[in-house]
Amino acid sequence: MSGGRSGGGRSGADNGSEAARDERLAARLDRMVASWAARLRAADPGRDLAEGERIGARLVVPGDPEWPTQLDDLGDSRPYGLWLHGDADLRFSCLRSVAVVGSRAATPYGTHVAAELGAGLSERGWGVVSGGAYGVDGAAHRGALACEGPTVAVLACGADVAYPSAHQQLFAAIRARGVLVSECPMGAHPTRPRFLIRNRVIAALSRGTVVVEAAVRSGALNTAGHAITLNRHLAAMPGPVTSEFSAGCHRLIRQGRAICVTGPEEVIELVGTMGADLAPEARGPVLPRDRLDPETRKVVEAMPTRIGVGPATIAVAAGVDLETVLSCLGGLAAAGYVERVSQGWRLRPDRPPGG
Repeated sequence: MSGGRSGGGRSGADNGSEAARDERLAARLDRMVASWAARLRAADPGRDLAEGERIGARLVVPGDPEWPTQLDDLGDSRPYGLWLHGDADLRFSCLRSVAVVGSRAATPYGTHVAAELGAGLSERGWGVVSGGAYGVDGAAHRGALACEGPTVAVLACGADVAYPSAHQQLFAAIRARGVLVSECPMGAHPTRPRFLIRNRVIAALSRGTVVVEAAVRSGALNTAGHAITLNRHLAAMPGPVTSEFSAGCHRLIRQGRAICVTGPEEVIELVGTMGADLAPEARGPVLPRDRLDPETRKVVEAMPTRIGVGPATIAVAAGVDLETVLSCLGGLAAAGYVERVSQGWRLRPDRPPGG
């Protein structure tokens, strides 16, 4: 019998490939250990605490009275501590809060909707959590501040660093009425990974997240993903179907991952207490004709607009008896709905439809 490789054997090529993978993994681990060792050598906790105290910031850790326990839902990725800079209590500010996120390059529509949403939530006693960035974030914070409600900005840099720099006044207003939050020590500058990492904190602090405006590759969708993972409520605002900045929102809604909302009442109904925070049912304007009793309304709707007709004709068209028509005509004439002409009765030509 000729020799051959058995079914359970491994070729030299397989062994070589596995060894190469092991070497690459070991090299990667060595680089990671060296990187963290360098960071550890540069760390100075005493200096960080002193610098935080100098600017009025404070460090809270799990178990502190101000620590929001909902962050425990993050499991192993829960922050070890948070730097806070502001007068508001973080835990209290987040008990009834909603995260409002969206594109930094927001359209006028997006900033308007975000500001209205922030103001509407604040007026109803809900805090607003966002990331302090340009566009939707900044608009949501300003909306909340305009109604003197608490707002929380979760930063991707140190609590003493104003990024973006144009938001220095906004951050000052947030410190006065809300709180700035960061995992980073004083002086740390933002990086792309830090923006993505902080998004999990935004999602975890609030009862739900609303994506106001987002393109299909927007960072706001990363926050939405964290909200879904944490089993938090997720909502999205619809926008123009021609706008690329709303395409991400529409995709979330179409996929069934987010609930479509159009205002603060609907957001609160989603994240609030069942049965206690229901949004009012949307209705059209109440017209004068809506206040008429059913039989009188039938008579009005049977009246011609150009030529006059007699009461008997009106009774047939309205499906009521002649006596009912006769009893209604006088009141309708007095209220300005109908007028008498030579041929009979008709609607007044100056009466608007539905009026």
